[in-house]
Amino acid sequence: MRRVPARTACLAAAVLLTALAGAPGPAVARDLPDTYVVSRAPGVLPEGIAVTPDGTLYVSSDGTGALYRGHIGHPELRPFPARGLEQRPSSLGVHTDRRGRVFSVGGASLTVHDRHGRLLATRTAGGGPLGGSDLNDLVVTKDAVYVTDWANPVVYRAEIRGGTPGPLEPWLDIRAAFPRFPPQYWLLNGIVANEAGTTLLVASNGTEAVWRIDTADKDVTRLDLGEQSFGPDGMVLRGRTLYAVLNHGAPHGVYIARLDAELRTGTVTHRLTGEPFDLPTTLARHGCRLYVVNSQLDEPPGRPPYTVSAVDDPTCRTS
Repeated sequence: MRRVPARTACLAAAVLLTALAGAPGPAVARDLPDTYVVSRAPGVLPEGIAVTPDGTLYVSSDGTGALYRGHIGHPELRPFPARGLEQRPSSLGVHTDRRGRVFSVGGASLTVHDRHGRLLATRTAGGGPLGGSDLNDLVVTKDAVYVTDWANPVVYRAEIRGGTPGPLEPWLDIRAAFPRFPPQYWLLNGIVANEAGTTLLVASNGTEAVWRIDTADKDVTRLDLGEQSFGPDGMVLRGRTLYAVLNHGAPHGVYIARLDAELRTGTVTHRLTGEPFDLPTTLARHGCRLYVVNSQLDEPPGRPPYTVSAVDDPTCRTS
């Protein structure tokens, strides 16, 4: 989940679907805010987001490295007292696990905090074939944490041992999946996993594709969505439904695809591009709503307030 800089050398983007299937109106709680203010301080530039089952919101700051916390029932977030982030100027991906712990990445570090902000663990990536790491996003499975690197075509892995992540080590150099593509332009972004943790989907801005990885044998194939290009930023996977934020090579917004049982092929069924998004980077899902980060990263430092927009999930059906 990273801004798409002007220097990015990407494959030519294709026009995405122009006629998409409709869906019945979603069932949502109408008393919740439509907009959440992350911060009114200059230069925050929100980037990543997580929503826990109880509705707690966590949002990361690309501009300062801080984390913010709130609740879906309230329109204002506050700084989360996450200790140990003073030396990290940028925080990008943020996720929580079933214990309520907060995992976040930025620069070369992965940190784990409890719900009170106490630092539980810090793990540092040693860099990849192109140099120092710029960790972008992460996913937490039952036995590991997988992390993408914006600066290197590498996926890192930290095994979870006794509930604690071990060393953050290079796990997969993805260049072999597309060996002719310039390694500096892979630009790995969002990463998600199926519930069993046996399959990963990794977004690449550079190749404008989503790559499917089998965690058992590290087999890498391109997710076939029937389009010439589909390069998301952040993503959410719920069963066989993939929610993806696109902010390059297509109208900005949320694109929703229905995948096959093996997560190898799929069809884009919805796109939400007419919403009040301001360079969206990623999203989270809670109930029948999607919470989309408005980064303003296209014009840093942007203009306060920095916000998250909540929109209805069109895949939800009324009872």
